Amino acid sequence: MRRRLINSTLAVVLVVIAVFGVSLVIVESRTIENAAHDRVQSEAVRLFSSVEAKLAAGDPVTAETLGEHIGTGAAIVRAGAGAEPITLGTMPDGGRITATQSGQTGVSVTVYEGRDQVNQEMGRNLLVILAVALLAVGAAVLLAVRQANRLTAPLTDLAETAERLGSGDHRGKHRRYGVPELDRVADVLDNSAERITKMLTAERRLAADASHQLRTPLTALSMRLEEIAEISAGDPATVKEEAAIALTQVERLTDVVQRLLTNSREQRSGMAVGMDVDDVVKQQIEEWRPAYRQASRAIVRSGKRGLRAVATPGAVAQVLATLIENSLMHGEGRVAIRTRVTGNQVVVEVTDEGPGVAPDLGSRVFERTVSGRNSTGLGLAVARDLAEADGGRLELVQQRPPVFALFLGREAREGDE
Repeated sequence: MRRRLINSTLAVVLVVIAVFGVSLVIVESRTIENAAHDRVQSEAVRLFSSVEAKLAAGDPVTAETLGEHIGTGAAIVRAGAGAEPITLGTMPDGGRITATQSGQTGVSVTVYEGRDQVNQEMGRNLLVILAVALLAVGAAVLLAVRQANRLTAPLTDLAETAERLGSGDHRGKHRRYGVPELDRVADVLDNSAERITKMLTAERRLAADASHQLRTPLTALSMRLEEIAEISAGDPATVKEEAAIALTQVERLTDVVQRLLTNSREQRSGMAVGMDVDDVVKQQIEEWRPAYRQASRAIVRSGKRGLRAVATPGAVAQVLATLIENSLMHGEGRVAIRTRVTGNQVVVEVTDEGPGVAPDLGSRVFERTVSGRNSTGLGLAVARDLAEADGGRLELVQQRPPVFALFLGREAREGDE
């Protein structure tokens, strides 16, 4: 890149020098040529006036009397019609510049000047122009090298910073370079480092929460189901069948928890993908509809369809499950799930017809151990951590009736601006 910057800068400078240099040479050449013609013409007029003045005074017109009136070059003078020509000075060799002045009395003067002086002056001007061009090229080279170093050195530094982030060093450099575009990239890398640190902290906390909150109840549930499955006498066959299915589900949940506790962030990186929001919402509604039907309540959805977001499908499903479960446990009436778009974000809102969040809780409802209904207060905190780990956020946008909103990054599509 450094070489390309230098070469492109020099190419522009050379083109400018060529265009303006050639134009300047042409203009200077014409100026010198016109000045020489004007000088010779002026000499002819002056010599012609001297000849007429001598003739009017009756003085002889000879080479001796006119010698003092000729400068450089030569002249041919005719003192009247039929008079012999008088040659003054030395006729120049090679190219000549001539000018003739004549009158009605037959007097004529022709002045000759060699082109050597004109050529020398043109040569001096050309050398000056070439010297200025060389100085311009030298200055352009210095500026190009300096500008290339100014741009490539920060890019190298930014590449090293990105490499450090990829290798696990999430400390930001907070270094700026005085170039707005490069400073913007540095800001993004520093923000990414802070975001990665927060994501790792949230993941460790989530793993600890999952271990504490899920391992014990899953073990107890597994033992209870095993006892049910072992009962054979006097029990319907469907009980054993359902118990066996439940045991299978418990084993799957236990495996998920175990992988959550043991896998590192590097092994699980890149899980955020483009996902269909409708699929996750539909899956959650189907999963929770039996529980709501049993409670004589309804769960419905509305809003814009066909939205896609960049997130982890499992995490989004878990966040929605937490919100739907809270509405079932603490809310009343119908639960509505609404999807919409705001800016470059997809929003999934969950609301019910219950009394909502107490005024004294407000935004503290997402803090750990904070609950208004004698629960652990962990569900919403874990749900917010999951949302932030995907680059989104979970907010309480309205307290009465309660409206929880999950904000996710919208997946860019062709044609979007």
